[in-house]
Amino acid sequence: MENRSALRLLCRLVGALDRLLTACDPAEFEAVWTREALGQLGWEALTLARRAPAEALEFTLAQLDRRLLVVLERSRTFLDPHVATFRVPELERWQHAAAAALVGARWGIAGLRTVIADTQAPLARRYFAFLGLAERHPPAAWPVFERYILTPGAHHAFVAAAVEAARYYPGHTDALLALFDRIRGDQMLRRFLGPKILESLYVLGDPRSLPLLEQLLVAGHTDADLDRCEVTRALVTVRKLTGRVAASSKFGDGDAPDVRHTLDAAEQLFEAERDEIVPVTVI
Repeated sequence: MENRSALRLLCRLVGALDRLLTACDPAEFEAVWTREALGQLGWEALTLARRAPAEALEFTLAQLDRRLLVVLERSRTFLDPHVATFRVPELERWQHAAAAALVGARWGIAGLRTVIADTQAPLARRYFAFLGLAERHPPAAWPVFERYILTPGAHHAFVAAAVEAARYYPGHTDALLALFDRIRGDQMLRRFLGPKILESLYVLGDPRSLPLLEQLLVAGHTDADLDRCEVTRALVTVRKLTGRVAASSKFGDGDAPDVRHTLDAAEQLFEAERDEIVPVTVI
């Protein structure tokens, strides 16, 4: 079923790209893009293609890869600021994502690891190969993810995917705890990586994370968005590990019905998202 859905969307995307090629000027190019809802279709098709058992998609992915190269060449001939600023970069990212998915379809895990290790390859292509490896999370791949988690200064997009992949590797909680401690004072990195680290700690459910979580109950960042609120994530995970609703800086009375309702809703959200690895934009 997943393969059929991916194949259907990939064929739709190839057809939409063919219609882009017939555009005679930037206005028509933009009209086709809007009519075909290409922004949504492109990422949906490539996401499914990356996650599905991709061997059956190899032929269509090869078609898509070639078509994207042609459309990119065509779109660059339009001397239009909107096309150059928004459409060309997105097409470039699609082409790198399609190329990485095609490698995964043809050569599997070994192919993805080869692309990741090729420092001469475009960064976005290496990232999409890394993302594909994270979504497949084969048992032997943990050292690849651990290297990015433990290396200061590693590219933030790769670290984010590695952090999310860590939830599939029980027994390595210490790497996530060390990363959180390292980025604690860097507010930009903490806002970006912190929720991902806490999400993986929630999935892992390792008691070794309790000291950090108990600190965050009183010193964590708060946010109206449950996904981004360190205190709420800590409360839900502490309750999961200990069975109790702990005191926190966000809620005065942890036993109040409205607090329990909020934590129940948050836990439902976290459970629904436990298998999601969310891509980030790599320019």
